[in-house]
Amino acid sequence: MADLSKYRNIGIFAHVDAGKTTTTERILKLTGKIHKTGEVHDGESTTDFMEQEAERGITIQSAAVTCEWNGHRLNVIDTPGHVDFTVEVYRSLKVLDGGIGVFCGSGGVEPQSETNWRYANESEVSRLIFVNKLDRMGADFFNVVDQVKNVLGANPLVMTLPIGREDDFVGVVDVLTRKAYVWDDSGLPENYEIQDVPADMVDDLEAYREELVETAVEQDDDLMEAYMEGEEPSIEDLKRCIRKGTRDLAFFPTFCGSAFKNKGVQLVLDAVVDYLPAPTEVDPQPLTDPDTGEATGEVATVDADAPLKALAFKIMDDRFGALTFIRIYSGRMKKGDTILNSATGKTERIGRMCEMQADERNELTEAQAGDIIAVVGMKNVQTGHTLCDPKHECTLEAMIFPEPVISIAVSPKDKGSTEKMGIAIGKMVAEDPSFQVETDEDSGETILKGMGELHLDIKVDILKRTYGVELEVGAPQVAYRETITQPVEDSYTHKKQSGGSGQFAKIDYRIKPGEPNSGFTFSSSVVGGNVPKEFWPAVEKGFEGMMDNGVLAGFPTLDVEVELFDGSFHAVDSSAIAYEIAAKGAFRQSMPKAGAQLLEPIMHVDVFTPEDHVGDVIGDLNRRRGMIKDQQAGTTGVRIKANVPLSEMFGYIGHLRTITSGRGQFSMEFEHYAACPANVAEEVIAKAKEDNK
Repeated sequence: MADLSKYRNIGIFAHVDAGKTTTTERILKLTGKIHKTGEVHDGESTTDFMEQEAERGITIQSAAVTCEWNGHRLNVIDTPGHVDFTVEVYRSLKVLDGGIGVFCGSGGVEPQSETNWRYANESEVSRLIFVNKLDRMGADFFNVVDQVKNVLGANPLVMTLPIGREDDFVGVVDVLTRKAYVWDDSGLPENYEIQDVPADMVDDLEAYREELVETAVEQDDDLMEAYMEGEEPSIEDLKRCIRKGTRDLAFFPTFCGSAFKNKGVQLVLDAVVDYLPAPTEVDPQPLTDPDTGEATGEVATVDADAPLKALAFKIMDDRFGALTFIRIYSGRMKKGDTILNSATGKTERIGRMCEMQADERNELTEAQAGDIIAVVGMKNVQTGHTLCDPKHECTLEAMIFPEPVISIAVSPKDKGSTEKMGIAIGKMVAEDPSFQVETDEDSGETILKGMGELHLDIKVDILKRTYGVELEVGAPQVAYRETITQPVEDSYTHKKQSGGSGQFAKIDYRIKPGEPNSGFTFSSSVVGGNVPKEFWPAVEKGFEGMMDNGVLAGFPTLDVEVELFDGSFHAVDSSAIAYEIAAKGAFRQSMPKAGAQLLEPIMHVDVFTPEDHVGDVIGDLNRRRGMIKDQQAGTTGVRIKANVPLSEMFGYIGHLRTITSGRGQFSMEFEHYAACPANVAEEVIAKAKEDNK
């Protein structure tokens, strides 16, 4: 079996258009996996193999590829940049040991790179930084390094310096070895010469090298002492220190280049091997208690001889059937093995296993700890399930996915499409946990829920093209919620006593607003057996069952506390069902008295605009009931952060492009729920009543 110290599981993540997929293409070309590089703008890149990706020039789902560099095996995952698909980034980071954050040399730290960086911090993933597109107009490596410090609050360790800028960018200087790598005009990555550092860069180089050495030796007290006494550390020692500091997230080695022009990518690959951790060097994944989700204190040690522990992190349907992507944390997996899915308690037999090459595949007979592989045809496995040895059951830390905030109603155009749509949507929900589906019982429509307009747009496109389902699509809807604003004390009696066995239940209760995000809480302070203890769960069940259907407009109700403090019962006619019915009636009776209120999702919106359009953008956000939180001026424009209700943000990208002459861009993610203004609430409630007629 392979030597685990020679493995690197890495992901490439960044803002839209910073050049992730192009960088992945160059890595594949340099490692000999592909012979002709495909360009994103021609729709021919290896990892963007969905039709929708090729057309739009964006990455929608993360793709995995495996390649070799300097005797090391690299498993690379190319992730999407659009905020609507961050779930792909999040789940990829969950199973990776290291990453490359790509930043655009002229755009710098953009809104989405901030979100992805935050995800990577939460997952504690070691990273390198690659400042790309230094051949572009307005590219400035040092400005991006400052932004990484100020905007991300990270510590970039400059490892290479650019030679020339914009059109004159010809190569990079390696700060550690004091060598210049200069490429010729052929555009081929292998056509470079190692030269002496240009004379006008020597002073800069020495300043950066001193900074690099000082930062690196902090990782080793003996070296630091020797350095203080004037002893220069060897390059081997420095590399060891940089590797340790990178693994401990003390700093992030920062490189520069132009992936599109094939300049500087080799040094990034060398750095992946030199500085990013192998699977054995990362803190092992914690094991959790399946019932509570709490950590048990045990971990999944990366060891090929230990019992099997693996995590299914992605499910994908392609032309060969359902694929389950699995990261093996410990143990081995062989073809024909029987393994246990600890989430369902069922066993599965491993049929075909393969190593993925974007949408191509190489068959495997066995895999081991540290590998990322795909298994064909697993039946009941979903994203986040733990697969383990049946004799050693365990549960790995689960994945948490954001709740959808936007929905659209769709209905098939003809009878033939109805069944096709059901099957297709089932597969799509399994693939993407942030995409949810439900059926509206009154109208019979299918409601698709997702993270944003682009997200749902792509889903409808996949249904039409990949599965051949013709749909009629309604306007997007906002996921409103309801809550209450004041406490109320009330009583409700349910009785039906006319011949035969009757029903009787009387409850006295208090309803009051709960803490934000507390959901539904129930307590009972009944004394003296006025409501027997065995009926308390029925009262709780009755109230809780009504929470999904608010009294104002039928939206789910949030943050309510119910306390049962008294009541009475009948020795013969009282039953659990009678108390449940009483609680349901009580909910309908008392919620309107408790100052029921409509809540709307508020989005954190991050807008980038050229300076001369700032006033227009802010005015427009104010008109959309936005609260401006912050403004930051950069070299190429201004970033405005605001909180804006989702209902005001439909079609915003088109509008933003109009007012900024096509140069503005934005990202948004769910922030919190807040009370709707009265006029908005009235409209929503009136529309809900109209729809329910």
